[in-house]
Amino acid sequence: CFNMLRNNAAVYNELGRNYLLQKNYDKAYQSFDKASKLDPKNMWYVVGMYDVSYETRNYNQAINIVERLVEFKKEYREDLVSLYMNTQQHDKALDLINILNDEIGRTEQRDTYKALIMQDSRFMGPEKANLLEQIRKNPKEESNYIQLIYLYSESNQEEKAMEIAMKLEREIPESDWAQVSLFKFHINENEGKKASEAMTRVLKSNKIDNKIKHRVLNEFLIFAKDNPEYDADLQKALGLFNDKNVMARKEIGKFYHSKSDWKRAATYYELQLKSNPEDLETALLLLEVLSQSGDYKTMLEKASPFVESYPLQPEFYYYQGLALNQQKNFKAAREALSAGLDYVVENPELEMNFNIQLGEAYAGLGDSRKKEQHIKKAETLLQGLKKNK
Repeated sequence: CFNMLRNNAAVYNELGRNYLLQKNYDKAYQSFDKASKLDPKNMWYVVGMYDVSYETRNYNQAINIVERLVEFKKEYREDLVSLYMNTQQHDKALDLINILNDEIGRTEQRDTYKALIMQDSRFMGPEKANLLEQIRKNPKEESNYIQLIYLYSESNQEEKAMEIAMKLEREIPESDWAQVSLFKFHINENEGKKASEAMTRVLKSNKIDNKIKHRVLNEFLIFAKDNPEYDADLQKALGLFNDKNVMARKEIGKFYHSKSDWKRAATYYELQLKSNPEDLETALLLLEVLSQSGDYKTMLEKASPFVESYPLQPEFYYYQGLALNQQKNFKAAREALSAGLDYVVENPELEMNFNIQLGEAYAGLGDSRKKEQHIKKAETLLQGLKKNK
């Protein structure tokens, strides 16, 4: 055909397609380019040039070609966004993303690109102006408020973020996202009741992801630490937070544990055990805080069932024996501690504690010889621990 029709655009196009399939990219591009010059109004010849450019990852060349394709078909602007991203032309990509969002609505892909661009603080200013304009034009579009609140928060403009959150609440009263920023505002203003109400809205929302809910819960926890009158609100909030990957009750217990607030730590450890009775880590943490607070009666009540359920777990015997010693039931303490000591393996610190308590038990029983044996054993283990440190 080429020999017969030297200046036929369709022939050059077919040659280009064959060369492209053979990965002979130079000849393919030359053929499509010749076809396009012979027939500039045929979009498919330009598409052929684009296919070659994209397959060879010549993105700068592809941009020039797609800018021509946009004249044929506006849908190619989506390709242009991707090409701008591939060539790090984020300013052009952002401008085009905003135009497309305004004209035809947002897409997940463009949102992803925009989030990547916004990691560069240089683009925050223009984007804030764009979002303010979008809010002015369409005050009922929730997503623009959310993005703007995020940008203000990222640039430490908390007052601006709050203004937008309050505007969002006025324009879209049913918006759950407004409550996230309002919660922060109420916490900062020491308005516990309002903060609790906003937190409840956030935790009940199906629109807000668990990471944000967890952050809100943690911030209220820190607030409640110095304002114990809101403990009931915190416990109520825990019932609304359902994330299998986060054991919130245990985490709150650990928080109070680290602050030596034994009573509140115990409360949250017990809540965790109610929801997950087989959580042995929490059980041991609970027994530890009960030991620290000197609540030996409760410790014995908690430890004894665990000894029966987990007879190979020496720590439960230890806490049982400790509680019995403190209640001066030395015979029962000796039996519990002697049984538990058999299960201690390669744990010199625990073994030392067992021997200390056995010494206490034998002292209470009036057996000074056995008492001295266990106290000496404990001292030997202590010296070994010091050397290893």
